[in-house]
Amino acid sequence: MTVRSDAKAAAQRCAAALVGGLLVVLPGHADATPQRTAMLSAFAQTCFSPLLTAETAKARLSPSGARHDFYDLMPFSDVPRSPARTVVTPGTDRRCEVSFDGDAGDEAAEVAAAGLTAEGIRTDAPLPATHTDARIPGTSLLAARYLNPNRIAVVHTGTRPGPNGIETFLSVERLTPDASAEAAQ
Repeated sequence: MTVRSDAKAAAQRCAAALVGGLLVVLPGHADATPQRTAMLSAFAQTCFSPLLTAETAKARLSPSGARHDFYDLMPFSDVPRSPARTVVTPGTDRRCEVSFDGDAGDEAAEVAAAGLTAEGIRTDAPLPATHTDARIPGTSLLAARYLNPNRIAVVHTGTRPGPNGIETFLSVERLTPDASAEAAQ
């Protein structure tokens, strides 16, 4: 997993994020605001939960002020499916994405990496063919990790054009069992 970062700027930055109930100090931009930190933290605290539903995603992500997208076509628990409101990435059955105005791509990558680690999702996996073209200008992190020996998730963070100019995004997509098996070959 690769996270781009300017070491000198990182030394001058500091923001705190609450991840998995633990306070994790992460490098942050000098212009970081409590609202930006809340939006980044909302992603890390919410999107890696295997029991997340559309209802809980909305309840946890909306107060941060971030835009969000969530679908879960094959929930792990006995809850209703959460249908997609946006295009489903081929080979995925779940997406949790947060986006907000501004350029915080490096912070997004650091928060996503810390969130994965806090949840115990540490084993790198091959990036599936469905995501190899996902690297866009502004990508700060694009990596795959094993959720368990049979399932893979892809995390993608960075900046892109948004409704109000540049926006920061953080996304995690869970691959289907078949797509996970194919990527693992």
